[in-house]
Amino acid sequence: MIDMSRDKLAKAAGVAPRTLADFETGTRKPLKNNLLAIQAALEAAGVVFIEENGGGAGVRLRDRAD
Repeated sequence: MIDMSRDKLAKAAGVAPRTLADFETGTRKPLKNNLLAIQAALEAAGVVFIEENGGGAGVRLRDRAD
């Protein structure tokens, strides 16, 4: 969606690339502060998180005009 590598996301979120890899594989359970940092980095890159609305939670890209 945003053409962001794991390394770039890790740097933007202030976490180690290995930490992201472990979250992706389920090897390690993310801590709340890590999740918030990752979410903030993704939001800064243009991702909008959509809350549960009957159809399930999801994501979309921010309108470029925003």
